[in-house]
Amino acid sequence: MAEILLTHSYHLPYDPKQVRKMQPYPPLGTLYAAAVLRQQGLSVALFDTMLEDPVAGFPEALRRHRPRVVAVYEDDFNFLTKMCLTRMREVAWEMAQAAHESGAVVIAHGSDASDHVSEYLEHGFDCVISGEAECKLAEVCRQLLDARGTPKPQSHVHGNSPSLNGLPLPARDLVEMERYRQAWHTAHGRFSLSLVSSRGCPFRCNWCAKPIFGDKFHVRPAAEVAQEMRLLRDHYGAEHLWFADDIFALNRHWTEEFAREVERLRAAVPFKAQARADLMAAETVAALRRAGCEEIWMGVESGSQKVLDSMDKGLDIEDVFLATARLKRAGIRPCFFLQFGYPGETLEDIEQTVAMVRRARPHDIGVSVSYPLPNTRFYQMIREQMGSKRNWRDSDDLCVMFRGAYSDEFYRALRNALHAEVSEMTQTGADAKAASRSVRELWRQVAELEPVSRIPNPTVLDRARSRDRVRHHGVGGFVALKALAVPGGANG
Repeated sequence: MAEILLTHSYHLPYDPKQVRKMQPYPPLGTLYAAAVLRQQGLSVALFDTMLEDPVAGFPEALRRHRPRVVAVYEDDFNFLTKMCLTRMREVAWEMAQAAHESGAVVIAHGSDASDHVSEYLEHGFDCVISGEAECKLAEVCRQLLDARGTPKPQSHVHGNSPSLNGLPLPARDLVEMERYRQAWHTAHGRFSLSLVSSRGCPFRCNWCAKPIFGDKFHVRPAAEVAQEMRLLRDHYGAEHLWFADDIFALNRHWTEEFAREVERLRAAVPFKAQARADLMAAETVAALRRAGCEEIWMGVESGSQKVLDSMDKGLDIEDVFLATARLKRAGIRPCFFLQFGYPGETLEDIEQTVAMVRRARPHDIGVSVSYPLPNTRFYQMIREQMGSKRNWRDSDDLCVMFRGAYSDEFYRALRNALHAEVSEMTQTGADAKAASRSVRELWRQVAELEPVSRIPNPTVLDRARSRDRVRHHGVGGFVALKALAVPGGANG
């Protein structure tokens, strides 16, 4: 039995793209909440939906633990949770109904619940907690258990937890770690776990949702982070780490101290993290390498300075090339997050992004289309253009939910071609030749789709101009893509 049953709504098998990637991590934010509840003397159990079927498993967890309070507490460090996927929302609502039928009071916390408070209350939740919620959750649970009652109907409260420095380590012992280990070893040959060194991000990209942490930024002492790295390696058997921070290595002095502490404790574990290109100073890159970093994902977004400025990104394109070169020299793999379809993006801007990727030659890329999330300035800019669909169903949806420049089919073709070309960059010999033929065919599809995929429908003059571009530049179609018209062009 447990007084409180914690769970979350992200179930990996409901997300085909993530099943293909097979990189599951325990729900870090949920485990922080569990640790705080324990610290307050409350008994806690966990139903982890990442790998466990919520339809079959959750009712059994309710019968086994007989909790008085159920908290569907999302992992605030999981970018998939921040996307507010509707399939996972349905899971949360189904769990709320089952928990109510068992006699428990039901609490929700997470990006989607914060953005859609009334809908969550209408679908069976007694309380929604917004903001940094670990300590507020403990407070609400204590009140409920002491009073043996329920909160006011349709209750909405705001949390205000201390910085990460005031929180205990995540309660990882509640997780069936062996299932994660097996999944990772089967798919990748090594076991990866996640941790965080900070919360929040002070930058103001206008499309980036911050319903939980806002613009606040808290960073943990470097020595504590290094100690947790060693713990994950020595106690849990982690062979790789993912720093799930919104932004890593923000402060150069902290990063250098972090490297020193990792070396002092002999705690180095290969890791990847997300950062910005303009933070990759030579000293920072050197410190990251000393600490064990092998891969940095940078939110590059676009190769067009015009688009970056429209996003309030605060990034100069030249910083991307400089950072990429520094990371490569240090033996760290540079990877790019890219997005297409931002309002005002033209064919020329798309060409500039493709040209940037070809010049920089990142190790890997993640491609999406601009995604309007509530509580962002971008959402306010385009909300009048949106239809009934306001969230993707899963992370592979890739649907433009506002009046974009092109159809979804065009953006999917663009993503597939660019992904394939970046993958080809790392291949040699016969594999490279076969990949090159495939890449050329994918770009041919992009070129053929471009003139017929414009929204609103292209004019006769637009179609004629597009045909002229294809005739002039070959099957690649666009100026930036014309190298694909000849064998080996993609590697030239």
